[in-house]
Amino acid sequence: MPSQSMTPAVRRAAIIAFLALTAVLPPLFAQVSAAKRIRKPSMDDTIRANVYADNTFQLWVNGTLVAVDSIPFIPHNVISVDLLPAYPMTIAVLAKDNFDPQTGMEYANTNIGDAGFVLKFSDGTVTDGRWKARCFSRGPVGGGTANPRIEDEPLPEDWFAVAFDDSSWERATEYTEEDVGPKQPFYDADFAGATFIWSDDLKLDNVVAFRTVVESPPDGKAREDFTGLNDVVPEQPARGPGGGKGRQQGKGKQR
Repeated sequence: MPSQSMTPAVRRAAIIAFLALTAVLPPLFAQVSAAKRIRKPSMDDTIRANVYADNTFQLWVNGTLVAVDSIPFIPHNVISVDLLPAYPMTIAVLAKDNFDPQTGMEYANTNIGDAGFVLKFSDGTVTDGRWKARCFSRGPVGGGTANPRIEDEPLPEDWFAVAFDDSSWERATEYTEEDVGPKQPFYDADFAGATFIWSDDLKLDNVVAFRTVVESPPDGKAREDFTGLNDVVPEQPARGPGGGKGRQQGKGKQR
């Protein structure tokens, strides 16, 4: 507030300026507060990811590791996880065929294996030949089994990051179900519209990284962006079915 030592003219000017400021600031603060407010996401905001790899994979979305194959070899399995999407969505996958790290073969160095990878998100995202792919370990080199050996290329530390430059990577090669020979779990899950992909050598390339960017939901459904949720105070939804009190204390953990 204006000081008592001010002259009347200066005091009047200070009072006018103060009143003008108090009229402007509350709406301004309200706009900033509203801009930062965000509701808590629910499971209705998530999408389902189905992933099948021959033999194993790790999946990153927007630079965060979100899924790891729980079975590194056999039996072949499908991993299904719920994701909270944000677009543009950068997807990165490290897929591996089963192989001996010295020879590139499997089953006690008696067989050259084959590979394959397929993915589908419930927003319509699928694997196809538009994905980028790069091999980082191959063998046995040249397919020779008399003295089998492998060739490795270092995997860049940030290969899964959103800002990683994959412009030098080749397009993934598409393969048919007959080429890959998926097991029953593949047919039990929803992979409609998705295509098996790998590098250009399904048998000798044992470690392949994939990347793609999904600019917007392929199904056209508008989805709220919850990026930065941990940096704001979200609106609290009503707990429990129909806005009730939710679980009773001691009956389980609230999300």
